[in-house]
Amino acid sequence: MKRVLTIWAVLGAAYVTLETMFRGYSHPAMLIVGGLCGVLVGAINQFPRFYRAPVIVQAVIGALIVLAVEFVSGCVLNLWLGLDIWDYSNQPGNVLGQICPAFGLLWFLIMPLAIWAEDTARWLIWAYECAVYGQSGEPPDIKPYSLKSVYGDFLRGR
Repeated sequence: MKRVLTIWAVLGAAYVTLETMFRGYSHPAMLIVGGLCGVLVGAINQFPRFYRAPVIVQAVIGALIVLAVEFVSGCVLNLWLGLDIWDYSNQPGNVLGQICPAFGLLWFLIMPLAIWAEDTARWLIWAYECAVYGQSGEPPDIKPYSLKSVYGDFLRGR
């Protein structure tokens, strides 16, 4: 559980940082929402049925996960609580102004980055715990792969 919360915090902070870089601002709630998306997308690789799936399949599943989390959290944060964190009402095909096809495509395209980030964070946290706390067991034998290789597999359909 501690690892999951750590990954949640790390990936949530990474999301807030990226959103601030590209959008110019973020909202504190996005730490929770972004981290949840990271944990759920990372869970794809924890199931044998999916960790050997082509990256493009993982990207589709990951984008659908993010859209589902974005829709539910948008309904709570924006519509119910009135925080107005985002509003896609002016985008074609939007659903209640909380999700839209254009951002679904964006999530699909950046999903290899999210998959790589979660796998790398998981490996680094495991390695750190083993080294610092002397926990039994070794970090996974397979070190994190490069982001370039993930996008290469994504583009090749592997």
